[in-house]
Amino acid sequence: MLSSRPHIEPHLRPEADSVVVKEIYLSLQGESSHQGLLCAFVRLTGCHLRCSYCDSEFAFKGGRRMKNAEVVQQVLALKTPRVEVTGGEPLLQPGVYPLMQAMLDAGLTVMLETSGAIDVRLVPKAVQKIVDLKTPSSGECDRNDFKNLDSMNANDELKLVIGSRQDYEWSRALLERTRGKPFSVLFSTVFGKLEPAKLAEWIVEDRLPVRFQLQQHKYLWDPDARGR
Repeated sequence: MLSSRPHIEPHLRPEADSVVVKEIYLSLQGESSHQGLLCAFVRLTGCHLRCSYCDSEFAFKGGRRMKNAEVVQQVLALKTPRVEVTGGEPLLQPGVYPLMQAMLDAGLTVMLETSGAIDVRLVPKAVQKIVDLKTPSSGECDRNDFKNLDSMNANDELKLVIGSRQDYEWSRALLERTRGKPFSVLFSTVFGKLEPAKLAEWIVEDRLPVRFQLQQHKYLWDPDARGR
């Protein structure tokens, strides 16, 4: 069953001029419609979810508080036109909203990877939101905030990570809620849990209007590597 329980509201404080950063690095974008393109990544510290298939537990704690201006400066030094803000869950930090706006003002193409458990309405309109709603095998499915589906635009993408047939059927049912919405839908596998070919077969069999994707970075490099 798909619930609609409201969850954490966004917090916008204009005076929030810093964020706690776990790492900033340059790589190839491994997912989304930007897959394969050079991209800077700003990974913020902290997450309120504990998904069973989480691949960034190292970002739950630690990191360094940095002024937003310093973060933008480091990203520009990497000399790529696009940047993704990720985590953890970046929307837990009030400073992320002015940070994303500052990146846009610097001329960058800005993406945001967020869990779907926090309202995205305050995210700057020009930011491409990649909303990663949680499937049943994550153990955090009841934390999804489905109001986000009404706050996403044609620039955004809904990502569903699938680790079992149950996850697939749940995701397929969710497509009814996305009918007529302007954003695209991405289906990907839990790395090492579900064979990509199996998911591809299911999508073809059911003729689903989704984009199949792999986590490219995990096939190119060590799946547990940092800074990739």
